[in-house]
Amino acid sequence: MCADQPLFRRRSDCSLLTPDGIRLQASLWRPLGEGPWPALLMRQPYGRAIASTVTLAHPQWWSEQGFLVMVQDVRGQGESEGHFGGFGQEAADTATTLRWLRSHPNCNGRIGLYGFSYQGFTQLVADEVTEPPDCLAPAMTGLDEREHWSCEGGAHWWHLGLGWGLQLAALQAARRGDRQGWQTIRQSLESGRYLAEGLSLLEEHDPHGMALRWFQSDPEERHVWPRHTAPRDWLAQPMLIIGGWWDPHLRGCLNLMERSLAAGGQPELHIGPATHLQWWPAVQELHRRFFQRHLQEQTGVCNASAPKEPRLQLWDQRLERWSGCQNPAPQGGHWQLEGSGLSCHDPLAGRLLPQTGQRNDANRSDVEPANANASMVMLVHDPWRPAPAVGGHLSPTPGPCERGSQDARSDVATFTSLPLQEDCLLRGFPVLELNAWADQEGFDLCAALSVIPVASEAVQQLSTGVLRQRGEQALQPKTLRVQLQPLEAELQVGDRLRISLAGAAWPAIAINPGHTNSACGAPDPHCRVISIAIDVAGASLRFAPLLFPPLP
Repeated sequence: MCADQPLFRRRSDCSLLTPDGIRLQASLWRPLGEGPWPALLMRQPYGRAIASTVTLAHPQWWSEQGFLVMVQDVRGQGESEGHFGGFGQEAADTATTLRWLRSHPNCNGRIGLYGFSYQGFTQLVADEVTEPPDCLAPAMTGLDEREHWSCEGGAHWWHLGLGWGLQLAALQAARRGDRQGWQTIRQSLESGRYLAEGLSLLEEHDPHGMALRWFQSDPEERHVWPRHTAPRDWLAQPMLIIGGWWDPHLRGCLNLMERSLAAGGQPELHIGPATHLQWWPAVQELHRRFFQRHLQEQTGVCNASAPKEPRLQLWDQRLERWSGCQNPAPQGGHWQLEGSGLSCHDPLAGRLLPQTGQRNDANRSDVEPANANASMVMLVHDPWRPAPAVGGHLSPTPGPCERGSQDARSDVATFTSLPLQEDCLLRGFPVLELNAWADQEGFDLCAALSVIPVASEAVQQLSTGVLRQRGEQALQPKTLRVQLQPLEAELQVGDRLRISLAGAAWPAIAINPGHTNSACGAPDPHCRVISIAIDVAGASLRFAPLLFPPLP
């Protein structure tokens, strides 16, 4: 049943009843003229009025392109009835909504799904018997609640997880009419107090919410974390996947590409200069052409004369340009770390040396550390002034950044190459392998990979990663592997490559207290100073492939 609303031209509100008796509310935007039309569907938890306009064009614009647009409040959010249970509820409701929309008199039966983040997830899940949409455009999303939504390297996403969880808690407070609860959450977020009191606020205002459950689950206990699945025939449908180099869900996008390829699909993946909420302008045109090809052609097949996008397009972070990638095999070679006890204090004491190819040994005596044979680096993490997270995909200030001031800290060890003698393409997941241990029962290794451009001293961060150790194992020397955020960057002759290591990345990840009597969280009196020993003899940097398997 639909009731006309005069707020926007050609807009109406409507609802559908699920098999278990829950009414889901939605808004419809119709094109001018006579239908029926192909439809676009978005299902989201933030109130349908926002319609993902933080990143995507308003539904009114999409209707002007000739699409019937439906934006729905998911169960238990906005004006939809029921209890909001997170990801687990969406498969049944997505299937119900898709069937309802396909039978709508203004829909010609052809449907595309669109949206990012949570709205990307709702596109992917349904029961196996549901007829798939004609195409999907999931952006910045994934199916694994641990790997793609909440954790990295054995550590929870602290700033991101708390901020997102409290946003949902505030929406629930508003839905209950709890004005004081909403204001308390809002003030905590604005003041920064949420970093210390966020878990308590979640326990008080959203005790059964998905975000709190994530924080209460151990990242090391893989079996307790849900891994959702998408129907195979859905994965084989035409798919446009949008990812960003500085988006925390990029691994989920890469995994989705792999799943689609394995199901026999031919997905497009574009990884661009984007954070989670700030995209590049051409994304709108990418979506428009994609939906035109797959929804507005009578046969549903792209017209031979219509422009076709490359299967895999990557934005080069160093050269700031796009490149079509036919073979996403890893690039960048292998590098060896060399350092000493001065690697946290003298930028010349830590070196990054190529293991293959030519080495520039000219004037080497001018830059060698005093003790060239030393290999032990000591990092001291002080919880009173933890090393901060800047830029990247997890910090409060995501995106590209200059990290020279961070690298100048005495609790950050740096390893820098000599100027490159030839261009060097870096592609894939940087993987840092080294031997490390600590004097306390717990420590973190937080890594950053940067480039220092030719004739410059600016340190341009490319990628970051973290690895957490807890318990008695932290006291024993052990070979550890830190996997960083994937990247694409073609370094130029004269550029220098740098690896930076610290014992914290606050508040991207919580502070490791150095023992198991307290949980990881904000700095408090129970957190210990931690000395981390790193034996860089044999330590190396290599690059793992973006996709398994690679594109044919």
